[in-house]
Amino acid sequence: MKGEGTLGDRWLMALCASRTLMYAMFMVYAACLPVLMGAWQMTAAQAGTVAGAFMLSYALSLVVAAWLAGRYGARNVFLWAAWSSGLTALLFGLFARDYVSALVLHAVAAATQGGTYSPAVMLFADRYAPKVRGRAVGMLIASTSLGYALSLFVSGALLSVGGWRVAFIVCGALPLAGAAVAALALRDTPNVIHARAGGGSSLRAVLANRDGVRLIVGYTGHSWELLGMWQWLPAFLAASVALSGGNAMDAAALGAGFAGAMHVCGSVASSSMGTLSDHLGRRGVLLGLAILGAALSFLLGWLVAAPFALLVVLALAYGFVTIGDSPVLSTALTEALPSSQLGTALAVRSVLGFGGGAISPIVFGAVLDATAPAGMPALSWGLAFASLGVGGAVAVWCAVRLRGDAAALAVPAQERAP
Repeated sequence: MKGEGTLGDRWLMALCASRTLMYAMFMVYAACLPVLMGAWQMTAAQAGTVAGAFMLSYALSLVVAAWLAGRYGARNVFLWAAWSSGLTALLFGLFARDYVSALVLHAVAAATQGGTYSPAVMLFADRYAPKVRGRAVGMLIASTSLGYALSLFVSGALLSVGGWRVAFIVCGALPLAGAAVAALALRDTPNVIHARAGGGSSLRAVLANRDGVRLIVGYTGHSWELLGMWQWLPAFLAASVALSGGNAMDAAALGAGFAGAMHVCGSVASSSMGTLSDHLGRRGVLLGLAILGAALSFLLGWLVAAPFALLVVLALAYGFVTIGDSPVLSTALTEALPSSQLGTALAVRSVLGFGGGAISPIVFGAVLDATAPAGMPALSWGLAFASLGVGGAVAVWCAVRLRGDAAALAVPAQERAP
């Protein structure tokens, strides 16, 4: 099976479609946040804790799923997580009705949804040869971005029609359809369990690989920047509309819609940047995207009162460069480490990356609260987005420190994944 997949096969298309549907609830809270803060009487810091709890729970599920997939097979773990995430997403949609219930149910949904990511990367590493793997993983992550966009578009449309309750229910129901598509796509796919020879999957072996560690740390900075931006960008765009005189509901719907367009742009980035890294090498693409993402993090917030058309253009560019390195980071890691260590490496990367992604929305919200008394929106949003830029700077540093293209790292050719 290894390296036998073609980029146009039905297996790839079906698995990508399932990912889009499974992630249709991922951004519903962020889309509705401008309305929920008033309806639930939340401070910005409290609002950030709901997003932070989701990301922390998501991070833990990534760790557990990567560990289980390395021992019991990626296919079986992926399918279990897919069906579980469908059920918990529906529970969130039906019963999240205030701050406390959303905090708990959002975290429960994340605890299962995250289990589909690491096993999916492992399935793709088994199926696709290195020469096309960047493009294949890029398509996987692009389909996830389309899921985020679907979540935002559906939420934005339903906010204007039936309010946040209807948006929660509809977005909570779609992941079950995604699980069904995944089950059909993987019905004939073997459940591969890689041999773990000589302690090759130990944490010590992973940490001994210098470029592997740099890729993991770079992913952590990337996640801090990206996941914090995803949670707060709809509210930022809504704040810009409100400053120009728009009402809260219309501002929230418009912010969600344009954030959804950003994720569509991000899906193009994932597929195109993964393909570009197949041709130009992983390191150069990672470095260029990290520099641009950090620059936009330090710039965007200060422009909250700028013309909305300009903010939309910058937000689309921001979404493109901050998600564009995701498939490159994942692909490079599969090439920097042997198959026997990949599950452990993904587990370490998950807890650090999404742990950072859980904290950054809280830090962002705390900065907004701390600077609100100054009555200067540009200062508040500028400093809040600058807190995300710290993660972008870490990603730049790690890309600079990479010794070279991951495909040329000191891992025996017969041990690389695959």
